[in-house]
Amino acid sequence: MDSNMTIVRPAYFIISGFSGIPHVNYYYLFLMVLYIMSVMENGIVMALICFDHSLKTPKYIAVFNLAFVDVVGSSALVPKVIDTFWFDHKYISYSNCLTYLFFYYVILIMQSLNLALLSFDRLIAITFPLRYQIIVSLKTMFSLVAACWIISIFDMLVAVGFLIRLSYCRSVVINSYFCDHGPLYRLACNDYRPNDIISIVIPVFIIWAPLLFILISYMCIGAALAKIDGAQDRMKAFKTCTAHIMLVIIYYLPILVTFNVAAKMPRNARIISLSLAAVIPPALNPLIYVLQTQEIKLSVKKVFKRMRQSKIYNMS
Repeated sequence: MDSNMTIVRPAYFIISGFSGIPHVNYYYLFLMVLYIMSVMENGIVMALICFDHSLKTPKYIAVFNLAFVDVVGSSALVPKVIDTFWFDHKYISYSNCLTYLFFYYVILIMQSLNLALLSFDRLIAITFPLRYQIIVSLKTMFSLVAACWIISIFDMLVAVGFLIRLSYCRSVVINSYFCDHGPLYRLACNDYRPNDIISIVIPVFIIWAPLLFILISYMCIGAALAKIDGAQDRMKAFKTCTAHIMLVIIYYLPILVTFNVAAKMPRNARIISLSLAAVIPPALNPLIYVLQTQEIKLSVKKVFKRMRQSKIYNMS
């Protein structure tokens, strides 16, 4: 870019979003229901982990962080989508757009890295069960979670830094349902090839690398399970991984499908599929942990038992 060129930054962008979709208000209502479910369910999971001392383990530090990330991510996305399209507030200022983009993608990166953390926890627990408490201590897990946050924030600071250098002298209409990175930088009228490179490099490190690590982890877990003599013991060990496997499928499958067929999908179908991929996992993750994890089940039973005892005591 010519160093003497004046950078043109628009006062606002227009988010085109879900235009031309019949009965789209029902979809907004569906998103709101998923959002309410996500906040309530993840709030319950976080409360259980906070108040039940038996859940204060390295694994549940990562589970708590995932629940927190899901709440923040849903709260950053859905209310803004509802406000933008249901109440027709499609204008967003330049600075607010970049801020929105930054926080949304930080959370998206954290979801991916958090799944890798949970995979690491299961890998050590099954392949090195006798050394698990030494390798995966509370301090180690807190450090790993903090490192994931630092990586996420740094990646997006780099991405936003390269967006700031762009000049917008043509359209200000973002062809997405939020301030999306790709549709945003492609509106620029100066050279955005560095942004193209960033849009390829960052997903490799924060989406595909964690997925590769998860797949390799489960290959190692499978090899470790094969060495266990009793079928019952093998199944017991495998059941500790089922919740995490379901979380991985729910998070990555929509992303893989959407990105592989995105070029062939109509614009509105792609936007809807991407929005569903963003809001469905936070609503389903806590349900999976409550239904598939024995420790969470026991914690829920303890809460209901205390509530019944308190009710009986008050009645007496």
